[in-house]
Amino acid sequence: MASKNNAGGQIEKHDGGHPGDQLIVNCLPLDQGERQEFLQAAPGIRQVFMVGTDMRQSMQWPMGVLQSCQSEATIILGNPPTDQVAACRNLVWLQTSSAGVDAYLKPGVLPPDAMLTSASGAYGQSVSEHMFAMMWTIMKDLPGYRDNQRMGRWQPRGAVLSPHGCRVLVLGTGDIGASFARLSKAVGARTIGIRRHPDQPVEGFDRLAGFDDLDALLPDVDVVALALPSTPQTRHIIDGPRLEMMKSTAVLINAGRGDAVDCMALAQALDKEDIFGAGLDVTEPEPLPENHPLWSQPRCLLTPHVAGGAHLASNVDKILEICLDNLRRFMDGRPLRNRMR
Repeated sequence: MASKNNAGGQIEKHDGGHPGDQLIVNCLPLDQGERQEFLQAAPGIRQVFMVGTDMRQSMQWPMGVLQSCQSEATIILGNPPTDQVAACRNLVWLQTSSAGVDAYLKPGVLPPDAMLTSASGAYGQSVSEHMFAMMWTIMKDLPGYRDNQRMGRWQPRGAVLSPHGCRVLVLGTGDIGASFARLSKAVGARTIGIRRHPDQPVEGFDRLAGFDDLDALLPDVDVVALALPSTPQTRHIIDGPRLEMMKSTAVLINAGRGDAVDCMALAQALDKEDIFGAGLDVTEPEPLPENHPLWSQPRCLLTPHVAGGAHLASNVDKILEICLDNLRRFMDGRPLRNRMR
């Protein structure tokens, strides 16, 4: 049967044969064929489908999406608002459609024994391509030339850079960082990865190092790219003193978590021309306040956290593949992929 939800969309309920035992609240943007796949993956468990394919582009769920079934929900697939998830006290497992799960790890959001899995691995292509495009755009000073175009100004702006032969330091060597490293190597860059366990090889890197090596490496690299999670150890890992260590021709890219970079220190470094330029898809805070100096900094390229998400159609396919595989694993009693807790 179907009934109207709070946002005016359709909630489709399917009785799998054991009503009341478990309830899967499916917040993924599925077409009818995909819904059937999820139903077949969990026979005997009720499923409620909260959104339709019209949500594929935004991946932002309607307010109140869980209010009709908070007391029953035992499994949630997708990223509903945390305050609504916190009201689901019978929750056994949350599978997000995002790679980052920081919001759901905060105290009180999930029941103590609930499992949490992410969609890590779905975004490597899109985020790394965004980082790569930012790097090259800054190196060639294209934002500056776009500014000149708007002013009707036809004149050269000076020296530019090339990734060929440069040293690219990537902080975070997971799916996104490794994908960015491979793109960089493809145009002639040498790549160094920073990770907690540098003794474990990762494809795409010429060399691996530990976080303790960061200060020694910064003065000699041409690009610093961040694809880090948000942790107490990574907060402001790039701060004022470390920006001063970098070359005046260095480029900084961040598409991991905004708090990895001290944005005020970055603005000051760009004003002093301590580095060549920066590209940020994430900031701290997010978005930046209206009066933040990075908005008007000509050597800083800002995008509104769009490197991942559903902006590249293939991302959604990868998200659904991970979620469907994990649902099958859950039903079979096998270990889940991307277990975060």
